[in-house]
Amino acid sequence: QVQLVESGGGLVHAGGSLRLSCAASGFPFTSTTMIWFRQAPGKGLEWVARINSGGAGIYADFVKGRFTISRDNTKNMLYLQMNNLKPEDTAVYYCAKGETPASNLWSRRGQGTQVTVSS
Repeated sequence: QVQLVESGGGLVHAGGSLRLSCAASGFPFTSTTMIWFRQAPGKGLEWVARINSGGAGIYADFVKGRFTISRDNTKNMLYLQMNNLKPEDTAVYYCAKGETPASNLWSRRGQGTQVTVSS
């Protein structure tokens, strides 16, 4: 079955960096678009970035220039490098299995990893 396990979250000061990881299994990762979402306290799910099977990333405007999505198809791993973090980036971050190559439609997500940015 599909399994997605995020890790790498934590507490960081504003301006700091974190690298999130997502271990994927149970589906053909190499040919699957993968997505990062986040959910801040009291808010809905918010799309952050997605990457297609070829490694091309696309980003929400609020993370452009600060976050980088990447993947290692040899290890079935998805990453999110987050630099220059801001307090408003505080959220639970989820990786998700995309359902189409060029949209944010998703079918399964992991349990999430908490990112807290202090001011």
